[in-house]
Amino acid sequence: MKLPLSYYSNQDVLFLAQNLLGKVLFIEINGETTAGIIVETEAYFGVQDKASHAYGGRRTDRTETLYSQGGISYVYLCYGIHHLFNVVTSLKDDPHAVLVRAVEPLIGKEIMELRRNMPVSKPAISAGPGSASKALGIDRSFNKKDLNGNEIWIEDHGISYTPDEIISGPRIGVAYAQEDALLPWRFFVKGNKYVSKPNKV
Repeated sequence: MKLPLSYYSNQDVLFLAQNLLGKVLFIEINGETTAGIIVETEAYFGVQDKASHAYGGRRTDRTETLYSQGGISYVYLCYGIHHLFNVVTSLKDDPHAVLVRAVEPLIGKEIMELRRNMPVSKPAISAGPGSASKALGIDRSFNKKDLNGNEIWIEDHGISYTPDEIISGPRIGVAYAQEDALLPWRFFVKGNKYVSKPNKV
């Protein structure tokens, strides 16, 4: 079942970043469907978060998507090569987002193997936000898409984790965020091999 748009309006981005673990992200491109179980996320806490693109209320052509009502996608290019997929959450003008950092391949594995030129048994196929996007076929054309539409959406398949199965730690690659770089706002499923960085507690 597709998550309703009301799900994304939740103003507690830390709750959503954990609750999205186990949800299934679907992409349809030219009639081909791929899907992966979300196993790693990071929360970005809007204008107060030095790691957020919207820190301090920054509004640019790129970040304007973040200020939308929750339930749309925010896809941006990192280092000129990696497309990073984020779920915009909360209410209009409250620019919270959850970065999907890794998925466990579930549907369309052969398509993912072709896109990534490696077997699905290799965790690197979809571990890390750039790899997850590439495996699923997400590029800039998926920016600002309705997450209730027919191109990109998230379903609840009844997969859930207990609090002791979810590990939190500092986010990756946000050293520029000074003290906010240390916040334990990265969440991942303990022991899942598709998690991007070692499952260190």
